[in-house]
Amino acid sequence: MVKRGLPVRTVGITGTGMYVPDRILTNTHLEQLVETSDEWIRTRTGIRERHIASPGTPASDIAAPAVRAALKSRGLSPEEIDHIIVTTVTPDMFFPSTACVLQDKVGARNAWGYDLSAACSGFIFGLAAGYQAVASGSVRNVAVVGVDVLTTLVEWTNRNQCILFGDGCGTVILEPMDEGEGIIDFILHADGSGAQYLHMLGGGSLNPPSHATLDKGLHYLYQDGKAVFKIASTSMADVTMEVVERNGFAIGDISLIIPHQANLRIIEAVAKRLGIEREQVLVNIDRYGNTTAATIPIGLHEAALSGRIKKGDLVVLTSFGGGYTWGAILLRWELDTPQG
Repeated sequence: MVKRGLPVRTVGITGTGMYVPDRILTNTHLEQLVETSDEWIRTRTGIRERHIASPGTPASDIAAPAVRAALKSRGLSPEEIDHIIVTTVTPDMFFPSTACVLQDKVGARNAWGYDLSAACSGFIFGLAAGYQAVASGSVRNVAVVGVDVLTTLVEWTNRNQCILFGDGCGTVILEPMDEGEGIIDFILHADGSGAQYLHMLGGGSLNPPSHATLDKGLHYLYQDGKAVFKIASTSMADVTMEVVERNGFAIGDISLIIPHQANLRIIEAVAKRLGIEREQVLVNIDRYGNTTAATIPIGLHEAALSGRIKKGDLVVLTSFGGGYTWGAILLRWELDTPQG
């Protein structure tokens, strides 16, 4: 298959790992915090529970065990990693980058890295960037990390927000491959006109931290749910079909689609627009909620571990997030055994 505009070196995923905090917040617990119910949450979002980090837990602390798990699954030591890309909207701090902090925590002393911010699309943007780095020959391998502690941006008195999000991390290792296809193609998009519908206004150079920004609640996530729902479902479905068809496949050739886990209704709308059965789409939002940049790598790890994807299967990863940002990656799974 000719890769349109992409380097010719074959690159694939050779290891996966994930981590979520031990603390679980169920819908029943949320009934004690805000005016809601388990039934109301499940019927509108598909979420039953989510994992929540303890107060003061930085993103790097959640990412470190996921990176170690991915390295172990591949059989690499931390010193063998060349490059780290951390995709997050909840970095430990503005600087240094969480990638630098993480490099130190896991002992990847020979790696360089950076943070990438594309909200819920962060992981697929990071995967594309990591692919290009390995494909060009500039690095031997990359740890692509999707991590977020989104509960730190949630207004816990807002029932439309606090029910949605959880914390977690998923990591993959990218390396060149002698055989197989690995990552076949990707399509990424951005539309800054959508920033008004999904954002956090406080904390940056536009609205530096102050008593006024705190009083106005500008440090909480804002989302226009109706506006995001419509464009997210159509954009993920359309870009999925585009990346599949431009590489000579039909949607029925895809063994598994792993969409961003934002809302079960969005996932079901994507499946309906693509004309596929629910079984062809991975859903784990019921157990984790929306972990932002971590949803897709967590889903990929679980699919590999359970054997839901096998060597030779075609897989599509697709997401939509603030920016707006969205895209899809088509890959062929080339691992022989489940990753642990």
